[in-house]
Amino acid sequence: MHGMSDTLTILGIETSCDETAAAVLRLTDGRAELVSDVIRTQLDEHAPYLGVVPEIAARAHAELADLTVKAAMHEAGIGYEDLDGVAATSGPGLIGGVLVGMMTGKAIAQAAGKPFVAVNHLEGHALSPRLGNDCPFPYLLLLVSGGHCQFLEVRGLGDYRRLGSTIDDAVGEAFDKTAKTLGLGFPGGPAVERLAEGGDPDAFALPRPLLNRPGLDMSFAGLKTAVARAAESRMTDARMKDLCASFQKAVTDILASRTARALDGFDPGGDGQKRLVVAGGVAANRAIRAALEAVANAAGARLIAPPLRHCTDNAAMIALAGAERLAAGLVSGPDGDLATGARPRWPLDEAAARTAPVYETGRRGAKA
Repeated sequence: MHGMSDTLTILGIETSCDETAAAVLRLTDGRAELVSDVIRTQLDEHAPYLGVVPEIAARAHAELADLTVKAAMHEAGIGYEDLDGVAATSGPGLIGGVLVGMMTGKAIAQAAGKPFVAVNHLEGHALSPRLGNDCPFPYLLLLVSGGHCQFLEVRGLGDYRRLGSTIDDAVGEAFDKTAKTLGLGFPGGPAVERLAEGGDPDAFALPRPLLNRPGLDMSFAGLKTAVARAAESRMTDARMKDLCASFQKAVTDILASRTARALDGFDPGGDGQKRLVVAGGVAANRAIRAALEAVANAAGARLIAPPLRHCTDNAAMIALAGAERLAAGLVSGPDGDLATGARPRWPLDEAAARTAPVYETGRRGAKA
């Protein structure tokens, strides 16, 4: 198997939800160099339905996957024979889309005689801050998106411990459902954030579920229901701004409170530097990011957020996870993970999932 002194060139493919993405990455002595990075979004296809429709997503992936891979390879200026391996998201996610990316990756790997690496989508997010080559292990990860909301302790490659997660809706889903309730369109997060800027965050008394409970689990379903109930009253433009601001403040309070508790119990290891990584589409929200920055500062921790392009679903993180796994020999055999099947559910911390299962049944499907 490859040693870490080798340079590995990996093609990564991501199709777990509503982005079709491909990227080429080189890993040399543990340092990542992104050679190409192509992301094709499906926003226009899903916008009329105010959410991601799995069948439409799978069809779009089938139409776009080959073109996206070709674009990434062209941008990198290499041929398939120049690759050392092919990595693709193999779960968790919308199974139709995951299958498209996996089959594309396996076909390229077999045709080129290269190993295939099956990547857990959550591991891609967990490793995404390492694309910047400035985030050594260990670190605390807060993953906040439309399909996920969880705290993970990232100790090393393949060494993850789930510390807490939502017990119902993901935070991004709560943003999208709030936007849908208020008729703001899809995707809802940016629309809610825009209106919240001009509103009074104390105008509506909205709940902060589980906030006074021990542990790091979170809940957003009750908050989402409270917003829907408040929206039944007469909504002027000013009231709508106030409701968006109040909702965003409630979410921010929940995330900030739980993050402070998570940092308090986090052991930073040898260098003593606590690192807090926030990833996922919700990490783009400026109010939430500012609150997390304040929490990190108060705890003497460093906040690290990948660029927005690599916070949301992307293939660069999948290529990195594949390269690190291949370099460490964490694949099934000489052909890699060709026998691995697609998994709609695939928790990063299998032990925690068995002893304390979390079921996320949101609009993007159960992803962990």
